[in-house]
Amino acid sequence: MAKAVMLQGTGSDVGKTVLVAGLCRAAKNRGLKVRPFKPQNMSNNAAVADIPSEAGEGEIGRGQWLQALACGVRPTVHMNPVLLKPQSDIGSQVVVQGKVYGEARARDYQAMKARLMDAVLDSWAKVGERVDLVIVEGAGSPAEINLRSRDIANMGFATRANVPVILVGDIDRGGVIASVAGTHLILPEEDRRMIAGYLINKFRGDVSLFDDGIKAIEKFTGWRCFGVVPWLKAAGRLPSEDSVVLERLASGGKRALKVAVPMLSRIANFDDLDPLKAEPQVEVVFVPPGKRLPEDAGLVVIPGSKSTIGDLLKFRENGWDRDLLAHRKRGGHVVGICGGYQMLGRMVRDPDGIEGSVREAEGLGLLDIETVMEPEKTVRNSSAHSVQFGLPLEGYEIHLGRTTGPDTTRPSTILNGAEDGAVSADGKVIGTYLHGLFSADAFRAAYLESLGVKGGGIDYRAEVEKALDEVAAELERHLDCDAIFGLAR
Repeated sequence: MAKAVMLQGTGSDVGKTVLVAGLCRAAKNRGLKVRPFKPQNMSNNAAVADIPSEAGEGEIGRGQWLQALACGVRPTVHMNPVLLKPQSDIGSQVVVQGKVYGEARARDYQAMKARLMDAVLDSWAKVGERVDLVIVEGAGSPAEINLRSRDIANMGFATRANVPVILVGDIDRGGVIASVAGTHLILPEEDRRMIAGYLINKFRGDVSLFDDGIKAIEKFTGWRCFGVVPWLKAAGRLPSEDSVVLERLASGGKRALKVAVPMLSRIANFDDLDPLKAEPQVEVVFVPPGKRLPEDAGLVVIPGSKSTIGDLLKFRENGWDRDLLAHRKRGGHVVGICGGYQMLGRMVRDPDGIEGSVREAEGLGLLDIETVMEPEKTVRNSSAHSVQFGLPLEGYEIHLGRTTGPDTTRPSTILNGAEDGAVSADGKVIGTYLHGLFSADAFRAAYLESLGVKGGGIDYRAEVEKALDEVAAELERHLDCDAIFGLAR
């Protein structure tokens, strides 16, 4: 079994995913065979990964896909054996080792965890085969001691697998000394012994100004500090997994093309918009509930959803259906991806109640199509090309449902040799099941040009690789990486 070290946070969204990715890239740059691992993840931003034993493909969190990229390896489902995909305020779909395991309300899931630990430890053993180092990412916080008895994501895993832990505190949200010291205070002794020290993340300004903070934390905890990480500008160029960052995801000031993206309540795979954000002439605006779609948007992108019917109903509650119709009357363009594609049709039906109790909903009516939800889920990486531009595409599919109707005779893409998607008669409304549509550089440039905007000149994947190298270099500069990697056992 490979040596391993684990990063756990004082709370959610403290930056663990990026730190693990950066440390993975730093270890790779040192010549180590390194792999990521996250026992349990909760995210609707999923990626397609290999199921090695079956030569098939399944789902993992997008964060582990990024971390595998940082390691320079193909992702496998064992890098994230348990993935929770929220479908409602009280329940989630449970994916185990890449496959749908079932659905569970929050309370029911707590009882389910004991059965899932076997899968976690099985995947843990597989990830550690024939590698030098595994860097593990926790979920939430070990300070959630009310959940400790059935925990598989933080100390429940660390104690079973005997993996040393570094605690991550986020200084940007304030109260970091109290959060680190408070975690030390409330952890049971068995868990406290697993923590070898801590690091501080997202510091703005001169990091030496926190020297007295380090002394204070040492006084309360006795833990060593592995370093203070500054605000990582390059992290903003990496795909984000957690939807809590959506309100911060914008391209900046006014540019030639404004792209409006409604923030669906169960938004999924919103990193589909990242390549557009990277374009110098494109401004991407995520529109929160209660706000109007901007009238000066030239393009509206309706992203994926884990609950198409539920989000379709919310879409109307927000009045976005009226905004979208006005946008079309002004000659605006629309792209719907996956669940967003389904919403653009005349009707979405769910006869088996797969998504919930509402069995059908009228669509937005911008495409002459209809979708029927079916139990079998499509999960695969896809080779594709654009019908409109005759250019290659890259991406993946994760969806339920079969879509038919007159507008499908004008497919938007060819996926694995089959027609996919639909295009309106005037060519201004496009729907597709292909996630990653805009990551193909030549297609993105051609599509933007069709909207009267100069695009291209950006190798999006190369930019992600460059950002990973920049993050790794910053971590090497500000953390004691020798000590962190040496801590692994």
